Amino acid sequence: MFKSFFPDSRWFWLSVVAWAALCIFAWYSFSTPLGAMLGLDLTHKEPVIGLGHFFTDSFKLFYLYYTASIALFAIFWFRYKPNRWLWWSIVGSGFILFSTYFSVQVAVAINNWRRPFFDAVQNALSSESTVTSSQLYKFLIQFAEIAFVYIFVYVITRFFVSHFIFRWRTAMNDYYTSKWKEVRHIEGASQRIQEDTMRFSTIMESLGVSMVEAVMTLFAFLPVLWELSKYVTELPLLGEVPSPLFYSAIVWSIFGTILLALVGIKLPGLEFKNQRVEAAYRKELVYGEDDENRAQPASLMTLFANVRKNYFKLYFHYMYFNVARSMYLQADNIFVYILLVPTIVAGTITFGLLQQILTAFSQVSNSFQYLVNSWTTIVELLSVHKRLKSFESAINDEPLPEIDQEMRTS
Repeated sequence: MFKSFFPDSRWFWLSVVAWAALCIFAWYSFSTPLGAMLGLDLTHKEPVIGLGHFFTDSFKLFYLYYTASIALFAIFWFRYKPNRWLWWSIVGSGFILFSTYFSVQVAVAINNWRRPFFDAVQNALSSESTVTSSQLYKFLIQFAEIAFVYIFVYVITRFFVSHFIFRWRTAMNDYYTSKWKEVRHIEGASQRIQEDTMRFSTIMESLGVSMVEAVMTLFAFLPVLWELSKYVTELPLLGEVPSPLFYSAIVWSIFGTILLALVGIKLPGLEFKNQRVEAAYRKELVYGEDDENRAQPASLMTLFANVRKNYFKLYFHYMYFNVARSMYLQADNIFVYILLVPTIVAGTITFGLLQQILTAFSQVSNSFQYLVNSWTTIVELLSVHKRLKSFESAINDEPLPEIDQEMRTS
C-alpha cells in the first residue's frame, strides 16, 4: 500500500518524523536570527488585517525555509532510493502540506478580521456610533479578498490532491498486478485490486487531507486560544481557572474521542467481515454465470444468510454508536456558550471578541475531534486496510491475518 508509492525503505517514515522534528525545532530556535540575517523583521506581533497577513516578513521567511526543507529532504531520497513516483510522493506531499497550511492561515486571517469588524458593528448599533459606512465597506472588501484567496487555494489543492491520489492508486495497482500469481488465491482477489485500491485512495483523499488540516489548525489556533483565554477568567461551577478556554477545549475533545473510540470499537472488524461475505456471495454468482452446477439456490441462500447476519450486526452496533456520537456533537454546539455564560453576563468582553473566541474555540475543538468527526470513514479505511493487508501477507509468504483465517474456516 505504501512502498509501491513512497520510497521502499524501512527508514523512510522514520526519516519523515525525524526531519520534521528537526525542522520545527530549528524554526522555533533560529528563525529570528535567520530573519535578521536576511534583513527581515520578525518582531511585529500585532495581527495584520486583510491580505497583508500573508506577506509579513515572518511569512516570507517561512516560505523560503519550507521550500528549502522540502528540497533537501527530496534530494536525499532521489539519490538514495529513486523510483518513478518520487516527484508525486515526496514533492507532491510537500505541496499538499503547504497548501493545507496556507488554507489554515486563511482561517486565522478571517479570525483576526472578526474582532474589529464585529466591534465596529456593535459600535454602529449604539446610540453614540462613530462608525461610518466606508469603514464597514472596507472591512467587507477585506473579507472578500481573503475569501477569494481561500477559494483559489482550495480549488487548486483539491485538483492536485485528486491527481496525487490517483497516482497512488496507479502505483498500488501496478504493484499488486505484478504479484498476481501470489495473491490470486485470496478470496475476492480481483475485487481487492480493482475496488479496494480505489476505495483506499478515495478515502485517503478525504481523510488524509482532513487529518493534515486538523494538525495544522491546532498549530495555528492553539496559541490564539491561549491568548484569548486571558479574557475569560471564570468557568461555571469551577470558578477561576488558568487559561480556561485552552484546557477546556483539550479536555472536552479528548473525552469525546475516547468515548466514541470505545463505543465504536467493534465496527472495523464487522465492516471487514461484511466485505468478505459480500465477496463470497458475489463470487458464487459469477461462477454461476459459466457453470450451471454453481450458484444453486441452497448455496446462495446460505451465503446470503451470512450477508444478512453481518448486516444486522452492523445495524445494531451503528445504532448505539450513532446515539453516542449525535449526543456528543449536539452537546458540543453549546459547550463553549456554557463556558462563557459568566463572562457574557459580567459584560467583560465585546461582541467582536466574543466572535473571535467562538471561532478559535471551534477550530481547536474540531481539530481535536478529528477522530470523532471522521470515525465512520476511519472504520471503512481500517476494513479496506485489513483486506489489502492479506495481499501483503500472501506476497511475503506469511500467514494470513487472523481475521482472514477465521473467515476461511467459517
